[in-house]
Amino acid sequence: MPQDDFYTKMRAGLPALLRQWRALGQADADRLALILAETARVAKLGEPEVTPSGATLDHWSTASAEDIPLWAPRTAVFLLNQMPARPLPDSDAEACAWAYCWLRNRSFDSLQAAHDALPEHLKAPLQEALEAAWRDQQGLRLV
Repeated sequence: MPQDDFYTKMRAGLPALLRQWRALGQADADRLALILAETARVAKLGEPEVTPSGATLDHWSTASAEDIPLWAPRTAVFLLNQMPARPLPDSDAEACAWAYCWLRNRSFDSLQAAHDALPEHLKAPLQEALEAAWRDQQGLRLV
């Protein structure tokens, strides 16, 4: 899988991560947007300049990936990984986005370490996407 193909899929999958958070979060859109922004700040996954509104979160869930600040899907992955519902990616593009955010959220010494650290229910569904994300990340380090 070429890096460009991975990156295109990953960007296309970012809104899906936010849709998952939106669908599984047990609050209204404004509250979910607040939780997302505050978690990003506390977990050091990004520094939102402002707390988005529920309407903004809804827009990001359907927008082109260029409109979405990376802290939002990174934080969604952080929160989704902790949910007792054990959510899974719904598509290849979402799996690529999930794997990309997983690698961006933590520092791993190897692909195996990144895979081993995944929640058990995500190890098989993210196997291929995580390998592609790792190759993409390693390719960027060479630049």
